[in-house]
Amino acid sequence: MALVEVRNLTKVYSREGHGIRAVDDVALDIHAGETLGLVGESGSGKSTLGRLILRLIEPTSGRIGFEGRNVLAAGRSEMRSLRRDMQIIFQDPFASLDPRYRVEDIVAEPLIIHGIERRENRGSPNGENDKSIRHRVSELLRSVGLDESILRRYPHEFSGGQRQRIGIARALALRPKFIVADEPVSALDVSVGAQIVNLLAQLQRDFGLTYLFISHSMPVVRYLSTRIAVMYGGKIVEIGSAEQITERPRHAYTRSLLEATPKVQV
Repeated sequence: MALVEVRNLTKVYSREGHGIRAVDDVALDIHAGETLGLVGESGSGKSTLGRLILRLIEPTSGRIGFEGRNVLAAGRSEMRSLRRDMQIIFQDPFASLDPRYRVEDIVAEPLIIHGIERRENRGSPNGENDKSIRHRVSELLRSVGLDESILRRYPHEFSGGQRQRIGIARALALRPKFIVADEPVSALDVSVGAQIVNLLAQLQRDFGLTYLFISHSMPVVRYLSTRIAVMYGGKIVEIGSAEQITERPRHAYTRSLLEATPKVQV
């Protein structure tokens, strides 16, 4: 059984009396421990598909399974439990972190919302609970190449690459099994983006993560992915191993992406 199963997933937006199919009858599986790269040009439906899988957007029709559970049939309590295992890394590190929060609060927020530290420290004085949360946050920051000296600082004090590392630490806080990485390096320069891609690969090995890695860059997707799905006009037009898609593409759109995308050194 795949970790994530998507069947006949469709999202239709109404615009000026017409239905716009942002995602059109998509079916795919994502297996535990792999990285499925999702590649396509802007407007192809990639980010919408990623958010649909996490149920951040409600689909028009279709089915989403996670470890055999029907995500779309989950009630509020079950969905809250599912969200511990399914997280997202956002595209824009400048917009995805609340500027009013310190780094410690940003990374600790999922732990507090889901009551993880409260459950583990039930009956402990608040001071001990606060120390435990800070320890967890410090560990998360170290895992993404940062240290506890930044705990009391604000997002505006950091570069784009550092902010993305903070966002990744937040996504890891609940020890998820599955992460949607939604164009996580597109807002960064090439060298910093390469560092983030390498970090994601290392974290996958360290934490046993499964990724849906969304990007418009075929070279970056090939470097990180086990398999690649090519999306065009809301549909998956081709899916296969990273080698097959990049060396022996079958669909004309895939070939056009390969010809048009500049090479990136990672």
